[in-house]
Amino acid sequence: MPSSTPKTALVTGASGGIGRAAALRLAQDGFNVVVHYAGNEEKATAIVDEIKAANGNAVASQADILNAQSVETLFHGAINAFGRIDVVVNAAAVLTLKPLASMDIDTFDRMIATNLRGTFLVLRQAAKHIQDGGRIMAFSSSVVAVSFPGYGAYIASKLGVEGLVRVLANELRGRNITVNAVAP
Repeated sequence: MPSSTPKTALVTGASGGIGRAAALRLAQDGFNVVVHYAGNEEKATAIVDEIKAANGNAVASQADILNAQSVETLFHGAINAFGRIDVVVNAAAVLTLKPLASMDIDTFDRMIATNLRGTFLVLRQAAKHIQDGGRIMAFSSSVVAVSFPGYGAYIASKLGVEGLVRVLANELRGRNITVNAVAP
């Protein structure tokens, strides 16, 4: 018997780009949507307003994707708002192009922290809170296969994401949860 309770999706990096598109599509498909943003509340609120104008249900939620407590609070807020989490889309990411020889360590650390550590923190909370039968999606990148100059740190971070996704998929076996990395 199908549940009459609407499903809920939490989308990180939802204030722009792929995250925005995912949030809008999930809302169109009838999901309650938690629109995560890092710093641009205005953009996130505009997406929530767009979803609500189309008779959807959404809330904006700020979190620092690099901070474990902040990510945990993001997930608890989603559950408090909608009672459950069925889908997690981790679209939060950064990209700075620079050859390895001239890349400063702060830029490297920022990409690894956001793209890899941030993904780890989101996947960890998703594994704890997602409903059986849920879906977890993280983003890699098609550039990992071509190794363009200037993409070294980005590729390293995205290959790490692929590794985390493979392991989590195995760890969640038996709960009918799919875990995938998408590489646009």
